[in-house]
Amino acid sequence: MDHFLYRNGQLHAEDVNLATIADSVGTPFYCYSAATLTRHYTLFREALDPLPNLICYAVKSNSNLAVLKLLGDLGAGMDVVSIGEYLRARAAGVPGARIVFSGVGKTRDEMRAALEGGIRQFNVESDPEMEALSQVAESMGVRAPITLRVNPDVDARTHEKISTGRKEDKFGVPISRAREIYARAARLPGLKVIGVDMHIGSQLTDLAPFESAYLKMADLVRALRQDGHVIERLDLGGGLGIPYTRANDAPPLPMDYGAMVKRVLGDLDCEIEIEPGRLISGNAGVLVTEVIYRKQAEEREFLIVDAAMNDLVRPAMYGAHHDIEPLIEPPAGAPMAPVDIVGPICESGDTFAKQRALPFVAAGERIAFRSAGAYGAVMSSEYNSRPLVPEVLVSGDHFAVIRPRPSYEQMLGRDSIPDWL
Repeated sequence: MDHFLYRNGQLHAEDVNLATIADSVGTPFYCYSAATLTRHYTLFREALDPLPNLICYAVKSNSNLAVLKLLGDLGAGMDVVSIGEYLRARAAGVPGARIVFSGVGKTRDEMRAALEGGIRQFNVESDPEMEALSQVAESMGVRAPITLRVNPDVDARTHEKISTGRKEDKFGVPISRAREIYARAARLPGLKVIGVDMHIGSQLTDLAPFESAYLKMADLVRALRQDGHVIERLDLGGGLGIPYTRANDAPPLPMDYGAMVKRVLGDLDCEIEIEPGRLISGNAGVLVTEVIYRKQAEEREFLIVDAAMNDLVRPAMYGAHHDIEPLIEPPAGAPMAPVDIVGPICESGDTFAKQRALPFVAAGERIAFRSAGAYGAVMSSEYNSRPLVPEVLVSGDHFAVIRPRPSYEQMLGRDSIPDWL
């Protein structure tokens, strides 16, 4: 469920007409619903209760400070993969005790900064990282709390570029070597082993791969405890998918996921951490854009819009689908016709949808790309020297710009020309 609905023939975000925002900030822009973000976070908390748990929002999915503050104020932890994301979480008021540091390429400087600022745990991904973290922590006179990310060799059955739990993927340590590596970690003076971490992919639409991975995790926990390790915490990663289309084959609900977690892992007496990103922020956002031209080609018609692949790269990068709706509600039974929705960038890849059946939308009218709250603004760029688009947060009947559109002067001012040119 989200809070983007038609009211009196106009698409609204909660109680705010999206056209009102467009008139105020221009197009394109991202709009997020505070009510939807809150609802999705709450669904996960309810799904895992009464197990002790912490929902660590995946900052990479949408890292705007206002979004982080909203979720942090609800009690969310944060899953970060760079010191930049860590600093964002801290700037949003999230204490270090609720931040987990993931990622395969943590540098020694990042490790030191997180230890100085406070950290819940490091999810360690390799032997060399483990050695480096121990050395950094020992030099500071502290012990770094760690889980080891274990690769269970489970196919997540998701897009090739976001599958992370197979043995050929770059993430984690092989489950076949996990006991050996845990034994080494226990001997390192700068580390304190506290748990096990696992993450098999993103946008999963079936619980079976999760269950296969978690069954392996449960067996590993029992074996590690037999080896003398104290395992108090299980980080299950994220990855539960969202419905990008309004079809009947929706992904499992958080409640279904929670029931499976309780059944498979509930007897281990561990605190559960999960790292949802897309499921919290994805359907909490839309990208609104205006049609510049309708172009009739020899074999098809194009809607050329003022948003582009630099603003929302998912369709170009992954072939991703986003439902598209006009801001003005079409009348019931309005005829539909196939069109290609494209941006103004000089690449054929700047295509949002091909032969998408839509009601007639004239030049100057606006459309919204749904399910754009995750991996949208965070993956945007200034390709073709197009300024980053604004981000707007709606709560009830009011809205605020939470990242303004930079002026061309600001964009150009970030470059410098050497004196010798």
